[in-house]
Amino acid sequence: MEYDCPNKKSKHEEERSNGESKKMKGAVVVMKNKNMVASAVDGVDELMGRKVVLQLITTTNTLDSAESNKGKAGKRAHLEEWVSKNPFTAEATTYNVTFEWSEEMGIPGAFTIANFHHSEFYLKTLTLEHVPGHGRVHFVCNSWVYPAEHYEKDRVFFANQTYLPSQTPASLRGYRVEELENLRGNGSGKREESDRIYDYDIYNDLGDPGKGPEHVRPILGGSTEYPYPRRGRTGRPPSSSDPNTESKLPLYRSLNIYVPRDERFSHLKMSDVVAYALKSIFQFLVPEFKALFDKTPDEFESFEDVLKLYEDGIKVPDRSLLEKVREQIPIEMIRELLRSDGEKSFNFPMPQVIKEDKTAWRSDEEFGREMLAGINPVVIRRLQEFPPASKLDPKLYGNQSSTISEEHIIHSLEGLTITEAIQKNKLFILDHHDNLMPYLRRINATATKTYATRTILFLKRDGTLKPLAIELSLPHQDGDHHGADSIVCTPAEDGVEGTIWQLAKAYVAVDDSGYHQLTCHWLHTHATIEPFIIATNRQLSVLHPIHKLLQPHFRDTMNINALARQTLINAGGFLEITVFPGKYSLEMSSSMYKNWVFPEQALPKDLIKRGVAIEDSSSSHSVRLLIEDYPFAVDGLEIWSAIKSWVEDYCSLYYKNDEMVQGDTELQAWWKEVREKGHGDKKDEPWWPNMHTREELIESCTIIIWLASALHAAVNFGQYPYGGYLPNRPATSRRLIPKIGTPEYEELESNPEKAYLKTITSQMLSVLGITLVEILSRHSSDEIFLGQRDSPEWTADAEALKALEMFGNRLKGIEQKITGMNNDGGWKNRSGPVKMPYTLLYPSSDIGLTGRGIPNSISM
Repeated sequence: MEYDCPNKKSKHEEERSNGESKKMKGAVVVMKNKNMVASAVDGVDELMGRKVVLQLITTTNTLDSAESNKGKAGKRAHLEEWVSKNPFTAEATTYNVTFEWSEEMGIPGAFTIANFHHSEFYLKTLTLEHVPGHGRVHFVCNSWVYPAEHYEKDRVFFANQTYLPSQTPASLRGYRVEELENLRGNGSGKREESDRIYDYDIYNDLGDPGKGPEHVRPILGGSTEYPYPRRGRTGRPPSSSDPNTESKLPLYRSLNIYVPRDERFSHLKMSDVVAYALKSIFQFLVPEFKALFDKTPDEFESFEDVLKLYEDGIKVPDRSLLEKVREQIPIEMIRELLRSDGEKSFNFPMPQVIKEDKTAWRSDEEFGREMLAGINPVVIRRLQEFPPASKLDPKLYGNQSSTISEEHIIHSLEGLTITEAIQKNKLFILDHHDNLMPYLRRINATATKTYATRTILFLKRDGTLKPLAIELSLPHQDGDHHGADSIVCTPAEDGVEGTIWQLAKAYVAVDDSGYHQLTCHWLHTHATIEPFIIATNRQLSVLHPIHKLLQPHFRDTMNINALARQTLINAGGFLEITVFPGKYSLEMSSSMYKNWVFPEQALPKDLIKRGVAIEDSSSSHSVRLLIEDYPFAVDGLEIWSAIKSWVEDYCSLYYKNDEMVQGDTELQAWWKEVREKGHGDKKDEPWWPNMHTREELIESCTIIIWLASALHAAVNFGQYPYGGYLPNRPATSRRLIPKIGTPEYEELESNPEKAYLKTITSQMLSVLGITLVEILSRHSSDEIFLGQRDSPEWTADAEALKALEMFGNRLKGIEQKITGMNNDGGWKNRSGPVKMPYTLLYPSSDIGLTGRGIPNSISM
């Protein structure tokens, strides 16, 4: 520490400035600790002379020493009227501070702060209005400042200027380097609440071997068998039962899981956050709900029975039960779900997919449409060979080629042959065969019973997709190397055949739901973004233009991911309970990571790879969609291009040529660390951009922003609108298609609705699953959307501010386009039979459950 006590002077204070010092007022915006006792103690500290001390640092070349590269600090000043101004409030409060400064001392470029109170506070901003010879200087801080003994050196904050490393004023260089060293830490020790250290670790915290073999999970990351992106390091000690597994926090301490202090949710976000709700449901609701379903335990009787969840709610026979549950869930968002009004029921909002029409979800057209405009519109691809082939190793899995034949589909091709349909880009496939088959035998040995699926679809003249055949495959009963046992289902409306067709579509939805949650949602957004967040904070100073560009797109993500590891994706967690792969869920996502290629996360390249678009320089966005009415792709390309234009405008302000990219030491260290540490299991892949050109920088930053904002919005915020009605989007299945002559087959004939519902998610898990997706589909109260910043003064660069304004205007124009297309009945896939307009990539939104809006970051 620079000071042993508040009254000790630094050597800078012993020296007189060359010019005449003047009093310079500053305004500091602070949020105090919400704890009233802590606030009272801090008040006593103030009275005892233990204050909050600030010192300005000049941008002139007046250095402490040639070796330190640190500018001299001005005289100490302290926050004024701490006690008298709002002593017991957590609201933002402005305090005055008075500095001594002269024109000869130059422009302040940074300041240090030391908190000699007993409790932390949140420092938002410092504003200097009348800097001699300059005018206004603004510092955006947005950081928790703990008591001084928590830090080896005083905290430092920089003005909202932007500098490449080589352009940094000499007086700030030492502070810039030192701050990054502080954020990197030394890689050892258990992290504490006040720490700000960013470091990497493998996913060795998912299992809980101390609970027994059922809670053992593979360690993900650091091996060729289970590659994975890295997570933030907590430094918790090893488990007592397995030295390779990190010890678990008790469930009741889930909110205390370590993330760097400034990555934790705001007070406002914490009031909305899902974590405590999840652990409360986990710990209290599961056993309580079982007692509620007493008529036919774990089963819905009919689709009308399911609708009662939204229209009438679940009747609670004992009011004390509801009160018990509510006592454990102090979050307002969840209390709204668990109402204690006179009806004594648990109500859920009506999902949009059944809001206008209660049965249209069952249509084949809607089934196909949701592959283009549903919650997982990123998997469908063009069929380029028939029958579909498998890429699985035949030595291990035998012949896995599709058994769908010409006879199954030839009569539904509008007069075309299969060859002609392929040549005319009319055949498409949703293929969940290869990614599931290696795990299916183990999965079906649990309570889950499902199939690997392939779905062939035909692009009709009206632009809609018509499902032609669904192949349901199981591992061969004599062993994997014998290939697959498959049946093929084709469309039917009536009788047992109609029921089996509906079940076949349900199995497809189950597969797609699992793949969506584990790969398209968790892996491709949450997990793959976290290494970029860690590397950015370790290697790019807050003064760096790329840090300023990317930081808004990382907000809350590390906290969300840490809570997910604690309560959602962990052994026995919510995801394992509600998604069909169960305990194999994260192991499967590791398998999918083997196919992850960073450049292919760019939307245009993804569409081309899946064969649903081709390169075309004469078309908008330089690609032409082969399914013209593809709402996700149409809106996504608009958003992608807007993001890329903004990134290009911004980066061009600071990098005038490729040599400036190559010579940026922080940028090069950042990219090296992303490849070699953050995505270390992929470090030797040839596809990584070299980061030698401005175009590589622009493309890479565009991909990062796209993943964190628009792609996540597309695969997250539709979970309740589409999946809140479980028959439309079942997450698990419990039995296979029954054989002729069995009681289950007779039920198919006599009561098809009940047979369908007894196949998919049970009643209790439906309620838990619906609760989860409703929480995850909501925008929180402090959401910041694409094109917005949490501070209008995030930079002092007028050109950057103008570029962001242009980006916001482009997004408003995209909103008008989306509204226009949704109102145009000619685009049939935009609303479909369910009359549900596609709005998941509509940039702005209100808070709550809206089915639209693109937050800046993965904040839910």
